[in-house]
Amino acid sequence: MMTASEIRGRFLDYFAQNGHQPVSSSPLVPREDPSLLFTNAGMVQFKKVFLGQDQRPYRRAVTAQKCLRVGGKHNDLENVGRTARHHTFFEMLGNFSFGDYFKEQAIRLAWEFLTVELGLDKSRLYATVYRDDDEAFGLWQKVAGLPAERIYRLGEKDNFWSMGDTGPCGPCSEILVDQGEHMSCGPNCGIGSCDCDRYLEVWNLVFMQYDQIEPGKRIDLPRPSIDTGMGLERIAAICQGVYSNYDTDLFQKIIARAAELAKVAYRAGEETDTALRVIADHSRAVAFLIADGILPSNEGRGYVLRRLIRRALRFGKLLGLSDPFLYEVALAVVTHMGEAYPELLANRDFMTRVVREEEERFAATLDKGLAILSEELDALAARGETTLSGESAFKLYDTYGFPLDIVNDVAGKRGIGVDEPAYRACMDEQKARAKKAWKGSGETDPAVLFLELLESGLKSRFVGYDALSAQSRVVALISAAGRPVERLIAGETGYAVFGVTPFYGESGGQAGDTGTAETLTGLADVTTTLKAGADLTAHHVTVTKGELLLDQEAELRVDEETRLATARNHTCTHLLHAALKKVLGAHVNQAGSLVAPDRLRFDFTHIAALSAEEIVRVEDEVNQAILAALPVSRETMSQEAARAKGATALFGEKYGDEVRVVTVPGVSMELCGGTHLASTGQAGSFLVLSETGVAAGVRRIEAATGKNVLAHTRTLRAEYEQGLKALKAAPGELPGRIKKLFDDIKALTREKEHLAGKLASGRGRDLMDDIVDIAGTRVLTARLDGANIKALREAMDDLRSKLPSGVVCLAAAQDDGKVALILSVTKDLHARFTAPALIKAVSAPINGSGGGRPDLAQAGGANPEGIDEAFATLKTLLA
Repeated sequence: MMTASEIRGRFLDYFAQNGHQPVSSSPLVPREDPSLLFTNAGMVQFKKVFLGQDQRPYRRAVTAQKCLRVGGKHNDLENVGRTARHHTFFEMLGNFSFGDYFKEQAIRLAWEFLTVELGLDKSRLYATVYRDDDEAFGLWQKVAGLPAERIYRLGEKDNFWSMGDTGPCGPCSEILVDQGEHMSCGPNCGIGSCDCDRYLEVWNLVFMQYDQIEPGKRIDLPRPSIDTGMGLERIAAICQGVYSNYDTDLFQKIIARAAELAKVAYRAGEETDTALRVIADHSRAVAFLIADGILPSNEGRGYVLRRLIRRALRFGKLLGLSDPFLYEVALAVVTHMGEAYPELLANRDFMTRVVREEEERFAATLDKGLAILSEELDALAARGETTLSGESAFKLYDTYGFPLDIVNDVAGKRGIGVDEPAYRACMDEQKARAKKAWKGSGETDPAVLFLELLESGLKSRFVGYDALSAQSRVVALISAAGRPVERLIAGETGYAVFGVTPFYGESGGQAGDTGTAETLTGLADVTTTLKAGADLTAHHVTVTKGELLLDQEAELRVDEETRLATARNHTCTHLLHAALKKVLGAHVNQAGSLVAPDRLRFDFTHIAALSAEEIVRVEDEVNQAILAALPVSRETMSQEAARAKGATALFGEKYGDEVRVVTVPGVSMELCGGTHLASTGQAGSFLVLSETGVAAGVRRIEAATGKNVLAHTRTLRAEYEQGLKALKAAPGELPGRIKKLFDDIKALTREKEHLAGKLASGRGRDLMDDIVDIAGTRVLTARLDGANIKALREAMDDLRSKLPSGVVCLAAAQDDGKVALILSVTKDLHARFTAPALIKAVSAPINGSGGGRPDLAQAGGANPEGIDEAFATLKTLLA
């Protein structure tokens, strides 16, 4: 039997032998495409190549791409585990031509791979083409020898592909395998007429030959291209002679591990089998998501990961699994797929910890949430209703973290639907209130502003690694409004592009250079510099004198002090990254950074706050490297050679075939295009300013280097001296003096509360004389201004002990302008009114709200002038 690993290897080798450049799978997070939540097809990493916005040194490529489909039009989640083909995570095998070969070669390569390399029976293969694509119809006969009756013409829905409403598009051709008559769905079974698994689509060849200018208008592309995709899971099932992807070696060992933990047998029953398949599928997605830097959270990609973990736990519950188990199934994924995807092995321990902690966190609420859902469904069934309200479903999500699909699973088994539009309305309302809606990758793309220049092929050469000044020509000027212009005059801002530039364009987290650009007719400040494209640098300029003209020669000068300050922070970022890995573990990966002249910000994956001891150890590691004055070397080499040397590639960064490796011997080796020091000693010193959490599983360190450390230290010294002076303390006495001060404050606060309670209690004895009778109910209202809520409670306890039947309402205006209010109703009156029912109206005049038990409720407000009206409202209600 041919294993899936062998199929993947044969595919990559076959196309490499046919002139295709093997390209590593891009991460599941498409960092350069904020329109996508996850990479969902092999062509995603080549999107800009197809659009003409990026160029590669090769015109043919082959990949085995990690993909995830859990949302939008590619939402397969509800079908996962219930059908033979649906998955969240899957691998897409693809070959690509960027203006090189076209239809004939694409068909020839695909046919030869399937029939020769994999040995599939030609008589079982069929093809579909777009209804008007006579060329492809003829090529299948000419190249593959397929008879016309095994080539089907289908419409736009099935056989025409587009990137969007506009852009590259074209017809496509699918290859199908006849799995046999026993897989037929009935007498009308056939290609294009049903969706059963007899004629199984395995490979889609997209012929990109048009540019969709607008709806209904297409023009020919100057360089037609090829984009193909074949699911590894499907082709593995065909080659291994099974009729479900879950019966391939890609899943069977993972399913076996889940079955072993649950003490059940696979193929023992459909409900059990579905649960095992869901767990196996979701464990693959979970392992790969965490390996690619995604961590559980309540929004965006992290929420998808959390949903998958919790959904798997729900199915584990159906198998009788109550203890954490998913992390062990995910370990089986690492074992069986780690060789093909080394990132799984590198993040093995961290992934285990993340999944287990998420399981333990959710287990605490799963049983309670299921019980509440069950009660709700019982009540619906008793009333003969068949729809669970969206508000109830949302409450389960908001309070217990229940994803909607779990609610759907449980309710669906009882024949009850969920009002999903109402659920989504509740979700939208919450997002609007919290202003936390997901906003994609959060990256700005300067290519949009400079699209015309990029499409024209304009380039600028960066010489700033070796020089801080250069003579160059102004090759483009853009106004602040984004329009090409021939001049910028004094007082105007805009963008300038030079043929050669020493200015580093903002990229990789490093801020752009600043400086000046001077011509014979004018002078401009370069306030920042942007990386508009791989080979295009744009300078944001403000003309301070005269004018800048197109095609002029310019003298460009980078601000040396600012560049050096930035380099200090960038080199220390590398040292910090290495120190964090050494102190916390190899799971630490960069999740974002900002390298500016005045500060260093570094985001990294870790699921717990650093202790004071860990921060000190990290600082010591970085400062030890600085004091050693180690050389910082830069070397350009192929990406493959860099990885072979052990260089760290940052998650989500895009690298070309030639990469720049920055090395601090014995400490750090990273792929990096930024500017750096010549020696670590130039950094001077390193100091952590803060360590905080910025998202679930992501921590942030802000730090200072060089002169910034000195400035921060002087500020701290000044504050320290002010503290000594204020407390009349000698050096070394400050902590003790501060502790004594706080102890005294606490003691005085306790004494004040005690006296306030004693005063209120004493007044309580006098207040009994103020009781009035309202409609047969004894009622007492009183102001105890200045008393805090604790003192009010003590007074209330004293009054309740003396009043066996009645209503008491106490209120106090606080020193800070707030109001505390407490209301008691004795038990014998609960048939008529309760404390929570009364306090809602009573607290309205003080602009407050509250709640509590039937016998006692309290409220807070912000309008002391409303206290008397609150008492009057109470008496009106009781009357």
